[in-house]
Amino acid sequence: MAQAIPNILVVEDDRETRSLIAKYLRNNACNVATAADGREMVRAMTDRRVDLLILDVMLPGEDGLTLCRKVRAQSQTPIIMLTARGEDIDRILGLEMGADDYLAKPFNPRELLARINAVLRRQALAYTASATEGATALVFAGWRIDLRLRELRNPEGARVAMTSAEFDLLRTFCERPGRVLSRDSLLDLTQGRNAGSFERSIDVLVSRIRRKIEPDPQAATMIKTVRSGGYMFTPKVEAISVEAVTAAGH
Repeated sequence: MAQAIPNILVVEDDRETRSLIAKYLRNNACNVATAADGREMVRAMTDRRVDLLILDVMLPGEDGLTLCRKVRAQSQTPIIMLTARGEDIDRILGLEMGADDYLAKPFNPRELLARINAVLRRQALAYTASATEGATALVFAGWRIDLRLRELRNPEGARVAMTSAEFDLLRTFCERPGRVLSRDSLLDLTQGRNAGSFERSIDVLVSRIRRKIEPDPQAATMIKTVRSGGYMFTPKVEAISVEAVTAAGH
């Protein structure tokens, strides 16, 4: 399973800036549509799915702050605001209107791409967290993760010792089964870019978890390595809630 290519809409009235942003993002595995003002933006968002909106503050007609507020009132589409002005008031207003991030011109396109990836990762975290909200346990292939006690139990019901980092990573996998997760996103989801964290630490943790849950750690089937992608958790996962356990008892 390949990671989905994000659909990004760039709303910028300056033709040169708009073209440069679109070209850079297309060269970095993004689908990009462009608009020069609010009316074109609305038309583009009606015609296609937009995963993230890059919105300039200074636009002809309705400005970016007004458009940001309108978009946020109707959807949770992530928004990154751009402006030629660097005043704090513009940044604060943009965030208050519902923007997810803010970048002042001139900027390095690599920084914009990094912010896009970070915003999309945060959105994915929020989405998957809501899917398991209220769950007290996650069950896969006979194994059970108790989210309240932070324990892992094998199919025989015996407790399996895990470090806190191992538990957090396994939980992250269980909350996102069947999805390719890059090492970079796994760091964000589990360690929050703590000082000293690095991508290869994910490989070490995966190796430890495999030794505990895989029948054959050298030929892993539950946590699969995806070439140039990261890892994918393959088992079907069931979320168990307190209500479900109580109902089963009656």
